[in-house]
Amino acid sequence: MFFKNLETERLILKNIGSDDRDFVFSQFSDEVVTRYLFDAEPLTDIAGADEIITFYIQPEPRAQHRWILINKSDNIKIGTCGFHRWNSNEYKVEVGYDLKEEFWSKGYMQEALKEIIKFAKNNMLIIEIEACVYLDNKKSINLLKKLGFEFSGTYNEIFRRENYLHNRYSLKLTY
Repeated sequence: MFFKNLETERLILKNIGSDDRDFVFSQFSDEVVTRYLFDAEPLTDIAGADEIITFYIQPEPRAQHRWILINKSDNIKIGTCGFHRWNSNEYKVEVGYDLKEEFWSKGYMQEALKEIIKFAKNNMLIIEIEACVYLDNKKSINLLKKLGFEFSGTYNEIFRRENYLHNRYSLKLTY
């Protein structure tokens, strides 16, 4: 298996699996967690969690992967992070992440993203990681800036027949 579990000082980043069904449902049905996700409605039934998990556990090679963030101190699942749109020919990938509200502003996501950025560089040979963030999501924008991502443009995401302006950020990896 190419994608593997990862570990940081405070977190285990576990490959998403069918045993994460209840957590995925809880995470992606939470209106606070999904407030700035303009690509899908919040989940309303457990079948939606099954669809998300199935998407991320397709046989490798695949263009996407997701890890479940588990707090080492109490084994509580606190969020997810991972990659979308991996273009192995251009050595680019898009990052996505989400965290339960009670764990915001404690450095968990920064810790997790540093680890998967290192994985992208060392194992996926990525030269550029992109992130797309809704303009009002200031915490996410600040996180990306702390990690060295730079503003690279804007685009409109159409969701529920409305336009939502997003910023694109890019992190160039050097070898």
